Amino acid sequence: MATSPRTGASPDDAGGAARPTAPPIPANVEPPAPKVNLSGFPLPYRQGYADGCASATGAERKDAVRFSADGNYRTGWQDGLSLCRAK
Repeated sequence: MATSPRTGASPDDAGGAARPTAPPIPANVEPPAPKVNLSGFPLPYRQGYADGCASATGAERKDAVRFSADGNYRTGWQDGLSLCRAK
């Protein structure tokens, strides 16, 4: 799914309204501790999880370059979004 580089919104967003975005966690920073145990997972996964979880409850927070290039970040982001939406 493609996103607009300016808004971060995908063309599938309902009503064409752009979803607000927030800056992702920098690649070299440890994310805040989640409510689930992610010890043993690589740093990019934990960062993606934190960004995905934050996106589930507020403005979308995703590093589009890392999402497309880093499988750990992408999987963490998708897992964080899914699990935090389910709560």
